[in-house]
Amino acid sequence: MCHSDESRPPAAPNHGNVGQHGEFVLTSADGTEFDAYEAHPESPSTRGIVILPDVRGLHAYYKDLADRFAEAGFHAVAIDYFARTAGRTARTDDFDYVPHWKQSTPDAVDADARAAADHLRAAGVTSLFSVGFCFGGTNSWRQSASIPGLKGAIGFYGRPDGVLAVEDDLKAPLLLLLGGADQAIDPASFDGMLERLAARGLASERHVYEGAPHSFFDRRFADFADACADAWTRILAFTDRLA
Repeated sequence: MCHSDESRPPAAPNHGNVGQHGEFVLTSADGTEFDAYEAHPESPSTRGIVILPDVRGLHAYYKDLADRFAEAGFHAVAIDYFARTAGRTARTDDFDYVPHWKQSTPDAVDADARAAADHLRAAGVTSLFSVGFCFGGTNSWRQSASIPGLKGAIGFYGRPDGVLAVEDDLKAPLLLLLGGADQAIDPASFDGMLERLAARGLASERHVYEGAPHSFFDRRFADFADACADAWTRILAFTDRLA
């Protein structure tokens, strides 16, 4: 897993205030009801972001992350993946995510992400993005092919293999934020995909933080505060460019 219950996301620079926020229930296209968490900026905004968690699903880190994105001016919705097999139960440290993660499917994740996107658009979002971490990083990049009209897809420490299956259908630029000391993911494994995307005019960005491990985007890790700050700067620049 990427983040424990003690992990918390760093705040964006020059952040504002959070308005309405809290847990609610979304319904996917197949009728599945699943838990989600939304946070809205206090000031008017037409930007929104769908947050795709790691294999743990909707736990505290990602609820806090939705608040941090709301502070940065985004309407944000973080989703859970596992209602189909685990029911709508809390995703705390004692949640045994492995069997449910193994039973999850890309199609189900895509459908749940689209339900979150529809919710955000109903709230007035016109510039929509996605962001994810590890398992969610891969699935965020996949939303470039899945969510119609997505402006851009951001992923931390995801893998390329899950994206390759939909590479030809990717329509929105990708932002890859990777740890140079990540023992699970080789940043060079994205070379071929990025070259092919660039060849067809889909300009994407990759940033590797040398010395940073998997799950470096955590305000507890003072050694990687500069990487966290730079990641926020790149997220905001990427979304500013594409909004």
